[in-house]
Amino acid sequence: MTVVVTTPTGHVGSRVVRLLLQAGVRPRVLVRDPARLDAATRDRVDVRRGDLTDAAFVREATAGADSVFWVDPTPHTSADPVGDSERTGAAVAEAARAGDVARVLLLSSVGAERRNGVGHIDGLARIEEALDASGADVLHLRAGYFFTNLLLDLDGLARGVLTTSADPDQPIPWVDPRDIGEVVAARLLSGSWRGAGRTVQGVHGPEDLSFREAATLLTAALGRTVRLETVSDDDVRGTLRAAGLPPGAVEGIAGMTAGTRGLAPDPPRDLITTTPGTLAGWAYAHLRPALDAHAGPPERQG
Repeated sequence: MTVVVTTPTGHVGSRVVRLLLQAGVRPRVLVRDPARLDAATRDRVDVRRGDLTDAAFVREATAGADSVFWVDPTPHTSADPVGDSERTGAAVAEAARAGDVARVLLLSSVGAERRNGVGHIDGLARIEEALDASGADVLHLRAGYFFTNLLLDLDGLARGVLTTSADPDQPIPWVDPRDIGEVVAARLLSGSWRGAGRTVQGVHGPEDLSFREAATLLTAALGRTVRLETVSDDDVRGTLRAAGLPPGAVEGIAGMTAGTRGLAPDPPRDLITTTPGTLAGWAYAHLRPALDAHAGPPERQG
């Protein structure tokens, strides 16, 4: 079994690699900088060094694979995030169309089902469509809101503020990337979707939470008061412009929240889409020490 894993050092990809190794599979990992892999992992995987935006590299590195786990590497800060996602994903879609790859598992997102009007998530919708047209077996995992997104605003959380432009009382699926990695590995190792054509599965975490409920959970888990602060979409745009982001990136980021407002995910939550890791447990184990390190050591007295 030849399994290709992209972004093997990311929150999800690193978990996928570890589980495949534990299952006795030596994955082929596509990585820009092999030094980012820890030495023990690097010795146990087939490393292909290159850039996922290089279509020739992707075609060569995925050739002959039984399964490919594709994570879109396009940063939200790209000037044309949707276009860049579509162009980058075209390489793996072409490999599937040509028969070089038997199956592709795409890490997609809640909101991709809307196809348009969801900011950068529209790029994942374009990749879904390209893979659907390839004729290969494809599995789209539409994941909820990553717990790890909270690590992007350590400054705010250190001040005791959770900021969002989302509807503060709309429950949404929150999910631990570690759990996504476990679903991905289980699916890559399974033959159940071989010959199935197109399959869509949600990964929704243990429960839907509003941002107001999340702030309450974080207060308990972090041992510090976290109050919710809601801002408008235009406030978000203004902050991003002030940070120097190009217009396409601004709309790509703001549009993800605006476009999923009021969304009922497809597929809906059920036994299969529900994963175990709780926000409270993750925050205590990971966010709390990250905030402690962010604050730095206490000043010496006297």
